[in-house]
Amino acid sequence: MSRSSGSLPRYLLTRLLLVIPMVWILLTVVFVLMRVAPGDPVQASLGGRVPHAVIEQKRHELGFDKPLIVQYGRYVGGVLHGDFGQVLSENRSVTNVLAHEGAATLELSAAAMFVALVLGLSIGVLIGRFRDTPIDVIGRLFGILTYAAPVFWVGILLQLLFVAKLGWLPSSGQADVLQNIDLSQHAHTNIYLVDALINGSWGDFRNVLVHLILPGVTLGLLVCGVFIRLVRVNVIQTLKHDYIEAARARGISETRVVLRHAFRNALVPVVTVVGLQAALLMSGAVLTEATFNWPGIGHALIFYLNQRDYVAVQGIVTVFALIVVGVSLVIDIVTALIDPRVRYS
Repeated sequence: MSRSSGSLPRYLLTRLLLVIPMVWILLTVVFVLMRVAPGDPVQASLGGRVPHAVIEQKRHELGFDKPLIVQYGRYVGGVLHGDFGQVLSENRSVTNVLAHEGAATLELSAAAMFVALVLGLSIGVLIGRFRDTPIDVIGRLFGILTYAAPVFWVGILLQLLFVAKLGWLPSSGQADVLQNIDLSQHAHTNIYLVDALINGSWGDFRNVLVHLILPGVTLGLLVCGVFIRLVRVNVIQTLKHDYIEAARARGISETRVVLRHAFRNALVPVVTVVGLQAALLMSGAVLTEATFNWPGIGHALIFYLNQRDYVAVQGIVTVFALIVVGVSLVIDIVTALIDPRVRYS
């Protein structure tokens, strides 16, 4: 009892301490990569044909004429205080970009994870139950194709089918023009689905939901293949255990055995993988938002890359990295609480 009670705090403390050097390395790598990138961000933000004196004045105002170690210290200090700098190409802060465009990406990522879990868990359990049958072959092939197919290619195919051919769904955007204006004027969280519910506008809610289907499914398909394979393997392993045979011998139906025992045991590793897929969702969101003109953080990242605005790019990439680290830490903690064996590994 004492060993178990002492091991969990020690495990959690170790994971928390490991976050510090991990975050420091990430911040340093992002800072260095942005400084060695080609192009002059100050000159690009001013439009190119401006006097040299104006460029130098702007550089001085932004602190880019300071030694790199001073710039690095300001950058790290700003991140620790939640200040990611000022966008060079627009009159807004990076924090403002993260608050507005980041909310749209969060909405898209949540929808994609929902799609991935529903498809991954259901298909994984099904093909694990019917191992080495045509159903199993089709399910595994579906998982491989969704994981390997480029997300922008899948998005274009879905647009051709459901927009151009069938005309069932909108092709792009987060909402229609009128709904977009209404939701932006009455924003509470900048997450349109949530704001529509808070405002009690079911018309806006339906409109946003319809626009969310195609990009959410496209990004969700990118991740569901991982869940399909993981759940299938764990269901097959669980069905080989002696207590499963004992349950069958007692006359319990196969459906109940699979859902009550195999499915529940297969959920434990899924919890760990959900956190690891956050990085994949972030990378996939960039291409998905570009394909569907979704006004999220990935769409903004592409815009600022084209503008050579490395302050904005630096802030966005830093937040991406911090989110991945934070999610990984949370998953480590949840996994340790669920499975005590992790604490002693």
